[in-house]
Amino acid sequence: MSDFRSDTVTRPSPAMKQAMMEAPLGDDVFGDDPTVNRLQEMAAEMLGFEAALFAASGTQSNLIALMTHCQRGDEAIVGQQWHTYRWEAGGMAVLGSIQPQPLENQADGTIALTDIEAAIKPDDPHFARTRLIGLENTTGGKVLPLQYMRDVRALAERRGLRTHIDGARLFNAAVASCDPSGGNPLQQAREICTGYDSVSLCLSKGLGAPVGSVLLGSAEFIAQARRNRKMLGGGMRQAGILAAAGIYALQNNVRRLAEDHRHASLLHKGLSRIAASHSRLAGRMTVHPVQTNILFMDVELEVGDALLTHLAANDIRVTGGYQRSKDLTLKRIRWVTHLDVGPADVERALATVEKF
Repeated sequence: MSDFRSDTVTRPSPAMKQAMMEAPLGDDVFGDDPTVNRLQEMAAEMLGFEAALFAASGTQSNLIALMTHCQRGDEAIVGQQWHTYRWEAGGMAVLGSIQPQPLENQADGTIALTDIEAAIKPDDPHFARTRLIGLENTTGGKVLPLQYMRDVRALAERRGLRTHIDGARLFNAAVASCDPSGGNPLQQAREICTGYDSVSLCLSKGLGAPVGSVLLGSAEFIAQARRNRKMLGGGMRQAGILAAAGIYALQNNVRRLAEDHRHASLLHKGLSRIAASHSRLAGRMTVHPVQTNILFMDVELEVGDALLTHLAANDIRVTGGYQRSKDLTLKRIRWVTHLDVGPADVERALATVEKF
């Protein structure tokens, strides 16, 4: 089986499992799990923050951040397609009593600076108080340009707003932005985060840990975030067995993300060739450009359903949903490469699509 559904399906390697088994443990709610503390200190130092907090998931770390930045009735500006708004079960509104102000994403994944500026509410009791701008990098596999990140930060500073990055795949963005001749992805990740009030970083996606996310910010911010984590049920006691996997991931699996990007590029080239050369698919399948490890292709609905059935019958796992426009509805198929997908999986997937 070749599983392209998500980079969340990765399994810990034998070396990662060994690190988990050997981790010294304590009680993290009391703050004395040495492995959790080491992970938090390591992540904060890597990305240039004062402190960090280990959480169960990216959804939880994002919600903790939102609830720490915003009070009941405050507003957070987000993108229509970003996880904090669309894919995290409405947690900011349901549990945080925070009003999301979603804005349309541009083709490159950004939300326009002019749209952000226009959405900021005046100081008037009729309106929710705009408190936070939340970004997501990468978003749908697209890297938000470094200059754009700086421009949003400058806008927020000028308007007195706080900033948060959903950096679930932050290191994918950093690796993709590096000079391939020898850039440093850790330094690039720090550049992306510079000046932002908080960042959440998933350990359980491309980095390969089985569980966990890290929230980063100032010492004061993280102290309040710890209270919110407790309120949300995120105190995990002897969590060092999980944190050890995160330490291993940060030490060993950042630079290797470039392999996932190369495999996604190979998949893109092959699918594009098939779409252009096969008469049954010509004009009926569009393969979108790929920057990191996530590739989308849109297929006519009837063809897309048949293709998904064919892939499943041949043990190729992908995810499929609907992409609606004014004129028609398409089947959008998502492919994600990760450390458990190699060149042989890509070749088998392409052969299976070609056979279809």
